[in-house]
Amino acid sequence: MVDRLAINPNTVLKAYRDLERQGLAVGRPGLGTFIQGTLGVATVAAQEKTRAELARVVHAGRAADLDREDLKALFAAVLDEAYREDIA
Repeated sequence: MVDRLAINPNTVLKAYRDLERQGLAVGRPGLGTFIQGTLGVATVAAQEKTRAELARVVHAGRAADLDREDLKALFAAVLDEAYREDIA
């Protein structure tokens, strides 16, 4: 990417780290960095507000001794329920 765009390698590294932090990319040692999601069309403000709320929920779950897999399963279940309600 650095050679193709002729930009500073640190700029690319920082961008990849930001994407990984947001859960949009995943780095695979020896293979590279791969995009695994998008943010859609919501405004940045809406995304930031939702991210802050999700962070609060995750911290509450961790305080209740839920592990990463517990939180993922709960989030997936709630997300599925919310979208099923939209269809019904």
